[in-house]
Amino acid sequence: MPPTTLEVIETAALQLSIAERSHLAERLLVSLEEDDEITGAWIAEASRRGEAFDRGEETASDAESVISRLQTLISPTPAR
Repeated sequence: MPPTTLEVIETAALQLSIAERSHLAERLLVSLEEDDEITGAWIAEASRRGEAFDRGEETASDAESVISRLQTLISPTPAR
């Protein structure tokens, strides 16, 4: 039985680079909710940030470090 069109597309998509697959996934998600401007804006922002990260213009922090920094910021300072 020959592969379906979807199987051919999936196989081809999995051969793309991570950045290309990410871009394709974003485009597909947007196509599912074309009327949802907020979702589109978030996807565009995520794409912009992902591309900036790939270019080395943005950095990332692991969740544990972020939580630790936030806890430090919100914890009350001891009275003197």
